[in-house]
Amino acid sequence: MPITSVEKDLDALTMTVVADFAASRQRLWEAYTDPRQIEKFWGPVEWPSTFTRHDVFVGGRSEYHMTGPDGERSGGFWEFLAVDDGKSFEVRDGFAGADGTENPDMPSMRMTFSFEDTDDGSRLVTTTHFGSLDQLEQLIEMGMEDGMRSAMSQIDDVLADLRSFAAGQGTELQILTDTKIRVSRIIRGSVEQVWRAHHEPELMQQWLLGPDGWTMPVCEVPEQVGDTYRYEWAPAEGTEGEPFGFVNVLLESEPPHREVTTELMIGIEGEPSTNELTLTPRSDGNTLLCVVVTYPNREVRDIVLETGMVDGMETSYARLEGILA
Repeated sequence: MPITSVEKDLDALTMTVVADFAASRQRLWEAYTDPRQIEKFWGPVEWPSTFTRHDVFVGGRSEYHMTGPDGERSGGFWEFLAVDDGKSFEVRDGFAGADGTENPDMPSMRMTFSFEDTDDGSRLVTTTHFGSLDQLEQLIEMGMEDGMRSAMSQIDDVLADLRSFAAGQGTELQILTDTKIRVSRIIRGSVEQVWRAHHEPELMQQWLLGPDGWTMPVCEVPEQVGDTYRYEWAPAEGTEGEPFGFVNVLLESEPPHREVTTELMIGIEGEPSTNELTLTPRSDGNTLLCVVVTYPNREVRDIVLETGMVDGMETSYARLEGILA
């Protein structure tokens, strides 16, 4: 088990957990900043977690829920207060209700995560700062320490699995809930390069094409939150298919890390889906790209997935890497 010490300081109102790992500090950092990885260990063995948002930048937010053995759920969130890439981050950690918003009946805490090099690999020092002695005692009584021990017992297997999260493994689809999916991929290129490739029409029309043989004659991008924009695709000469497109509204933008948009196919009535794009830098200079899509219902989700959307995205992302190279 990686935990080597747990110290509670009743005067300082802190609990400090030290854990040592054979993996490098960079590898450990990636395990905590990649939602596909952290959800494999953030939570006791019997309560696996699902991260529906994980924005590792100052002002960013993570949202997750843990599912118990009988299907019951417990939600939580992080608000990122400080991030020193590869070395540390600080969050406000709290409980969330079924809708993802903060549960005001439960306490929140400040947590710092410090990643250090050691002779044998790396060390993680997690310090939880409580608001009062009553709060500390309440959360310890609820099983916080035991939960952390159980959660960390799973990290070694995640750290040993290098291939699953390496560049070049292709686009990955995960079904998060009945209405949410996450599409993720490591892109060979910096966060700034990948962000620019998603916002400059001249670049987008070179790579955002899906299967070979298609063109993007209309690429109207927004200038500010609230703007409506439009993408349209058409088959090139000799390619079968009908033109199609989407209209979108930019809801949130935090360059170069995150943006949220709606998406509705042109000519189709109904409620739009919501796309949340997050770009996270990696220690190797590449970028973890995640898109969380929320559909109006499960039926729409399944219809879209059956179109081969993920294969088309992989073709586009591979084309993007060629352009960035």
